[in-house]
Amino acid sequence: MQSSQRILCFFGLLAPVWMILGVSYSATLYPGYSHVAQAMSELHATGSPIETIAPFINHYPLFILFAGFGYFVTTFFDSRAARLSGLLIVLHGVATLSAGYFPCDIGCNPDSTSTTQVLHGMSGLAILLTLLLAPAIWGFIAQRELQMRWFGWFSISVVLAQLLMIIPILNAAATGDNFGLYQRLSYSIPLSWLFVFSIVLLRRDSEAHR
Repeated sequence: MQSSQRILCFFGLLAPVWMILGVSYSATLYPGYSHVAQAMSELHATGSPIETIAPFINHYPLFILFAGFGYFVTTFFDSRAARLSGLLIVLHGVATLSAGYFPCDIGCNPDSTSTTQVLHGMSGLAILLTLLLAPAIWGFIAQRELQMRWFGWFSISVVLAQLLMIIPILNAAATGDNFGLYQRLSYSIPLSWLFVFSIVLLRRDSEAHR
């Protein structure tokens, strides 16, 4: 593996860290913003005090990090299933870019029919599905591709945890209570998987060059 390509593997480590720091910093620029009550998308919603700058802090850099790591995965493995997981991570980055380019309405009301809200909602769905399907694939192929049964079970547990989080997310969306908190908890699950996956690939690549 060329050193320039190996650098892309570190993007998988950096993406979750960037997400935490970027959202935290953006919130300091938004007077009265609540991590517990408000969705992350409200940071760059139409009419937000940081509508213009927020995507440059969060979505656009994250697009580069997700897409770069996903590309690394597609070049690291030969099997179609493993490469498909990399493509899903690339698409996760593209959906993140799209979610930043098309802001939601004020309050991110899912019932809104405005063009940007609809496109933002579709991007959000793609964000959810891509990092649900990618670990699901590794739940089946981890033993074959990495000889790591534990990573397969870890990937399956990540998928199940994401599915379980759908219930409190929907309840929070319906009641308006603590939606921001549950959204962050939900998204932290696949990001944790991405972080661990990056470590696994870095170690495997290091062992291959000993």
